[in-house]
Amino acid sequence: MIQGDTYITPEDTPRLLMDRLALGTRAYFVVGILNIINQARIMCNAGDYDNQAWVDSSYQVFKLIEGCGGRFHIQGLANVAASPAPAVFVSNHMSTLETFVFPCLIQPYRDLTYVVKESLVENSFFGPIMRSRNPIVVSRDNPREDFKTVMEQGQAILATGRSIVVFPQSTRTPVFEPENFNTLGIKLARAAKVEVIPVAIKTDFWGNGRWLKDFGPLKRDKPIFISFGKAMVVQGSGKNEHALVIEFIQDNLSRWI
Repeated sequence: MIQGDTYITPEDTPRLLMDRLALGTRAYFVVGILNIINQARIMCNAGDYDNQAWVDSSYQVFKLIEGCGGRFHIQGLANVAASPAPAVFVSNHMSTLETFVFPCLIQPYRDLTYVVKESLVENSFFGPIMRSRNPIVVSRDNPREDFKTVMEQGQAILATGRSIVVFPQSTRTPVFEPENFNTLGIKLARAAKVEVIPVAIKTDFWGNGRWLKDFGPLKRDKPIFISFGKAMVVQGSGKNEHALVIEFIQDNLSRWI
């Protein structure tokens, strides 16, 4: 588990030999990710994939990223660790990286799950892992029905003490567009009477692929930034808190670019 409020990848962290031998391609990284997923999948099918196993898999991905040239700059972990109470984490969504890495940053402090699209749980390879986390599953085809699903299942999950990660953007994108950042996370937190924790990320180190979106190119010259803000209570309609989340993300992105 990563300790303290901040974490920065040590400057002397070496590149893995096999990654260097891959001549700048993402070949070794992709093989490494697939191996981690496969090992987790085997554990899921055996009924052995618990919360700690999820954290361990996530941390393996974290270290693989560092070994393949990724350099993390993480801050605000104290805001995650401040309380074990359930919360809604509202984050921008840039790449596959945050989905894999958030568990080793959040789960040690707060039991966690995601709002995910249906294709992730139906996938024969990755599906068993996602299903083991009992996520909220949405279709993305019927916004009205998806909203109802998130509000009903989300409140039930939060009532059990589990936190939820919500990506209010409709898809992963390297550019943050506030007009496409919906209020779903805020509305869920307000209805469940739990706090919101804003999260800003810049994870375009791991690009989105043209053919396989989850396995795009590695941009080793791009540092990885993750910042967790202070928890906030949703007041009234939540309009102000939604604006504060957007402001938090924009302020961090402007400093990181």
